[in-house]
Amino acid sequence: MAKTNYARNAIHAHRYGGPDYVRPATVYVALFTSAPTVAGGGTEVSGGAYARVAVTNNTTNWPTPVAGVQSNAVAVTFAQATAAWGTVTHIGFFDALSGGNLTDFAPLASSRTVAVGDQVSFPIGGLQFTES
Repeated sequence: MAKTNYARNAIHAHRYGGPDYVRPATVYVALFTSAPTVAGGGTEVSGGAYARVAVTNNTTNWPTPVAGVQSNAVAVTFAQATAAWGTVTHIGFFDALSGGNLTDFAPLASSRTVAVGDQVSFPIGGLQFTES
């Protein structure tokens, strides 16, 4: 999973004399139809009942990584699409339900076209990522 410039700068400042980085109490999982970059951007899904999924940021939901691999310990399930969302290609993590800062992002193992009535869900362990 790639870190955005926002996250990189916050971590470097935390490590090297700047203000302490305070992790968000909640991670908001987002879907994208075009790739974000380290500068942010990308095209986040919108409309059709789409909303970021809130996951409390604790070791129950995000257990200690094993061999450098982080995974989810709870299913991450989006609302059922009431309109076509397009082809979802990337996932991202934000620090707010809307707006906020994109901190991390990654391409999905396989893109998925989301039609009316579809529901995107990542089962326990379905989100596995390492730092890059």
